[in-house]
Amino acid sequence: MRRVLRSFILPAVGAIAVLAAAGRIVRLVGGDDPREDRAVRALQAASGHRPGGAGDGDEPVDSADPRGPLDRITAPLSWYSGVPQTIANGALWCGVTWWLTRDRRSAVAPGAALALETACFVASAALVGRPRPQGVWRPEPPHATSSFPSGHTAASVALHTTLADLLDRHGARGARVLGPLLRYGIPGAIAFSRIHRGQHHISDTVAGALLGRWSAGVVRRGLL
Repeated sequence: MRRVLRSFILPAVGAIAVLAAAGRIVRLVGGDDPREDRAVRALQAASGHRPGGAGDGDEPVDSADPRGPLDRITAPLSWYSGVPQTIANGALWCGVTWWLTRDRRSAVAPGAALALETACFVASAALVGRPRPQGVWRPEPPHATSSFPSGHTAASVALHTTLADLLDRHGARGARVLGPLLRYGIPGAIAFSRIHRGQHHISDTVAGALLGRWSAGVVRRGLL
């Protein structure tokens, strides 16, 4: 119990405090309609989308059906990073890791990374309370949680970075190729999808990526 407290619980409390402070500063400096959202609107306009109006953009004017390459790519990425899919992904990879390695620490690592990330995300988001981007095209309704940090991005980074760490630990074939794809390629694409589809400010995804990376690092040090 003392090891869990020292290795996981106390670092999590510290991470929540840092994220909450960072989120409050971001809101204070940029307001709830920060300048960074101009880039999001410009990106959406380049794909032929108009915002849902001057409000929060929850009711888009144009169709949610895919229109261009970015829409067709980001729709499945955003779906893949959803909460039910992420939970199923974590459970699946815990089972696969156990089946391949018979190593208990390795088998629980994906689930531990997601659990740690989720706890920090939920607590810090509640403390920050940042609204979603305003005046943007948004084909799916947003979650009720705060926009800061991006939970989808954080979970993706935490899970896929941990999978890359497992490949390295067990000397799996193709780790040099799959490692960067898992650490950067998939999470980066998911973060972009959340921005393009109007779900997050850019700074939300940056904070989410840092949270996910930190969570994977804590699990790597504590378990692997």
